[in-house]
Amino acid sequence: MKIIRNITLAFTAVVFLMSAGLSAQTKVGYIDSKKIVESMQDSRDAQQRLDNLVTQWQTELTQLQDSLKIIKDDYEKKKLILTDQLKQQTETKITELETKVSNFKIEKFGEGGEYFLKQTEFMKPVQDRIFKAIETVAKDGSYDYVFDRSSEILLLYVNENYDLTSKVINEIEGK
Repeated sequence: MKIIRNITLAFTAVVFLMSAGLSAQTKVGYIDSKKIVESMQDSRDAQQRLDNLVTQWQTELTQLQDSLKIIKDDYEKKKLILTDQLKQQTETKITELETKVSNFKIEKFGEGGEYFLKQTEFMKPVQDRIFKAIETVAKDGSYDYVFDRSSEILLLYVNENYDLTSKVINEIEGK
């Protein structure tokens, strides 16, 4: 994936340099998306909603972990006097609770977990507004390219007149 991104960035730079050399009227602009996001109330509201969820999940996780600790401590104190059956039941309960704690962490904070889904859900309207504004400003200002200096997504807007994709495909296919 990283190789494809690097090839894409290199290709974008080549296309940009080629088109800039061919046309003295190429107009380039840049934005600082981090600064834009930080300035938007919608973004701060989305972050607050996400923070509230994280706080709620942390509270739930702490309660689960506290329950687990209490059961383990109680078991350690009493295991010498417990029957084999009670030992087995308690150990099973401990194992189940440990699994529950682990699953909760993964479900909420793991890769592809609820945290990332909610982050995407809450920030999508903000990102959509930003991209629409970038497009409007770029078109109104007759910009051919708009770059983001604070993100891995370098190129945010391209005037479609500079799209060489089909020509490159034809060249690759020998047409």
